[in-house]
Amino acid sequence: MSYVAVIGAGSWGTTLAALLADKGYDTTLWTHEAELAQSINAERTNHLFLPGQTLPPLLRATDDLSAALSGARFVLNAVPTQHIRSVFTNTAPLLSPETVLVSAAKGIEITTFKTPSMILAELLGRPVAALSGPSFAKEVLARQPTAVTLATSNVTVGYMLQELFNTDFFRVYTHDDVIGVEIGGALKNVIAIASGISDGLGLGHNARAALITRGLSEIKRLGAAFGTRDITFSGLSGIGDLLLTCTALLSRNYSVGFKLGQGLSLTEITSQSKSVAEGVPTALAAHQFARTNTIEMPITEQVYLTLYEGKLPADAVRDLMTRSLRAEFDG
Repeated sequence: MSYVAVIGAGSWGTTLAALLADKGYDTTLWTHEAELAQSINAERTNHLFLPGQTLPPLLRATDDLSAALSGARFVLNAVPTQHIRSVFTNTAPLLSPETVLVSAAKGIEITTFKTPSMILAELLGRPVAALSGPSFAKEVLARQPTAVTLATSNVTVGYMLQELFNTDFFRVYTHDDVIGVEIGGALKNVIAIASGISDGLGLGHNARAALITRGLSEIKRLGAAFGTRDITFSGLSGIGDLLLTCTALLSRNYSVGFKLGQGLSLTEITSQSKSVAEGVPTALAAHQFARTNTIEMPITEQVYLTLYEGKLPADAVRDLMTRSLRAEFDG
């Protein structure tokens, strides 16, 4: 039994588990790879996703999902969005009535168009909070100042989770627009791929600034279709996360775009990394949702065409720049 169970041992899940264990919480980290769980416990490092980083002694790893979930007071999901359903199906009986659920995944599920909290709420039958914001795992592990948003519809739960995660280097703000926070976290990855493509093509700072700004407009349009609040995207999980992810090589999504701009194929890029770039499946989901609901998202459309239909990045840029003229703000 553990006080906190973190499900998903990628770089972000491991980092959050380490943060909580370092605060003194009894923390269990679940991974589907038995060998990785054994090496974390024996060597105090996640050699697959955070090589060279020492993990705290109160953190233990397991590949037994039932053991990780049973009796946990808090369960934090860090499983990539497209795999949440397969991991959490039939796990509801393992949770106690008092278990509080939080998701730190960023994406939109293909076919259902659901965010991580929506998927988990469907499977587990209870509300789910969302943790998001501009936060690279390596910088959090290095205790560099970071600020994030914790969104929940329950004020009391919000205060509880704020205290759980907050440290003197990891500042947590509360919010009540759960889906808005998740949409911001999901779509910024798609725009980051576009930003990386632009930089990979050597198009300069003007082009990147335009992509970030117009990308934010697309995020707001998609958010409106999900019933979110516009002001959410002015915060940490909106413009904050967007700026970070669109401008740094530490971003997996920006890196994917950069390599695409330099001429590599998506297959070549994904074969070089064990980490998941959530913007790749999110671009497909967002594009399909936008088409179904008649939402104008030209940057997302061009990212989708580049990733999934083999469109040349230079042609995508040309088509963005030669669209029909219009006012900057809708309405």
